[in-house]
Amino acid sequence: MNIGFLAAGSRKDLIENFCVAYKYILAKHTLFATEMTGRRIEQATNLKVHKFLSGSVGGEKQLIDMIQRNIMDLVIYFYNPLMTSPNEPDIVDITRECDRYNIPIATNIATAEAVVLGLEQGDLDWRNSISRED
Repeated sequence: MNIGFLAAGSRKDLIENFCVAYKYILAKHTLFATEMTGRRIEQATNLKVHKFLSGSVGGEKQLIDMIQRNIMDLVIYFYNPLMTSPNEPDIVDITRECDRYNIPIATNIATAEAVVLGLEQGDLDWRNSISRED
């Protein structure tokens, strides 16, 4: 499955720690992330991450494009709801597109853990039957 990661500046440590904790599950899937988030995940876990541009210069649009083509299976986006920055990807746009294409999105650690554990036990296998672009 294709899993996309984004993290606001104040949440990069959290997403890094999350990926370390669930490395054994994530290693079975194809990972994508915006540039800095992807670099941090790779350094912390030694997993291969396909990196988009930075979120502020087009990485968000690259992720949304994969969502719209229905080739992203899960999105994990840790952001700080108390702090917003014009340089961070827009949670509303990403959530809207995930909802439009029935792609699970986790925006906090509790939901991310539940979804990744469900992924491990096959709860998201229905995504494999979705028609995908080549």
